[in-house]
Amino acid sequence: MSVEGFTELVPERIFKFAERFGGTATGRFLGLNALENRVYEVEIEHDDGRMEKRIVKFYRPGRWSRQTVEAEHQFLKSCAAAEVPVVQPIADESGRTLFDDQGILCAAFPKMRGRLESDLNRTQLERLGRYLARLHNVGAAMPPQPRQRLDAGTFGRAPLAFMLESGAMPADVRPRYETVATRVIDACEQALKPWPAQLVHGDCHQGNVLWNGDEPVFIDFDDILYAPPVQDIWMLTGGDPEEQSRKRGELLDGYEQIRDFDWGSLAIVEALRSLRMIHFAGWLIRRRDDGAIKQAFPLVGTDRFWQEQLEGLYAQSEKLSPSF
Repeated sequence: MSVEGFTELVPERIFKFAERFGGTATGRFLGLNALENRVYEVEIEHDDGRMEKRIVKFYRPGRWSRQTVEAEHQFLKSCAAAEVPVVQPIADESGRTLFDDQGILCAAFPKMRGRLESDLNRTQLERLGRYLARLHNVGAAMPPQPRQRLDAGTFGRAPLAFMLESGAMPADVRPRYETVATRVIDACEQALKPWPAQLVHGDCHQGNVLWNGDEPVFIDFDDILYAPPVQDIWMLTGGDPEEQSRKRGELLDGYEQIRDFDWGSLAIVEALRSLRMIHFAGWLIRRRDDGAIKQAFPLVGTDRFWQEQLEGLYAQSEKLSPSF
């Protein structure tokens, strides 16, 4: 199915897929915030009167192959087996978790109740660190998977080339952006070269961790990839430099109860942050005509957007190479 058809999924299609795993859709459903895929919460009634909520997810056509999504599902299964708190996809009677609905890959998940936490205390950070260490143990033990590697090519040069060729960049911005971005990407390539990569969550910010009391649950594994483990550490520990240092220390106190951490890898945090900035800018430009992106990021493609991107890259270039 085309992307146009993907963006116009009708309730009947959503309900039919949700019912694949038993029960009948009541007609009550809710579209959830999702910028890349289409995700819905559907109410299901069973013959015995029991009610449940299912989350059904339709993957954007063209972004993932069946093999890459199957790798995501296998990672979730392996994490659950290692007692990492994750939400596994629902399997049908034959054990399948990934389905094709007229050209759209789709899956269903049980609804997981929980809350987002913006300010984690020591107990939460240490517990999160222990579970993250287990997650990384799983990633390190898995055989090679068809998932992307976070490096200067995939997260730097590829999105930069796309933005330069897209026609979205103003002519007066283009030479400055290309110059600073290229300098940043080259510095990132040198910084990351010595560090081995393994399968990690990849997008492990606080918005992708739900909390039930002091128990975390990792969600949204769409972006699992190969990267140094510190990729998941820095994204969970934001704030000013002093706050980042405190949070990382507390999280890693828990992490090292389960798994050794190479503290020297903290030196590549700014390189990882820089590549994420370029990659994210490229993703926004690629999706700039999508209604969800227009609503969530109304400044994409404007002069202000490009000025902010330039300022961010100049700031990162100073951190990576102060003589720039």
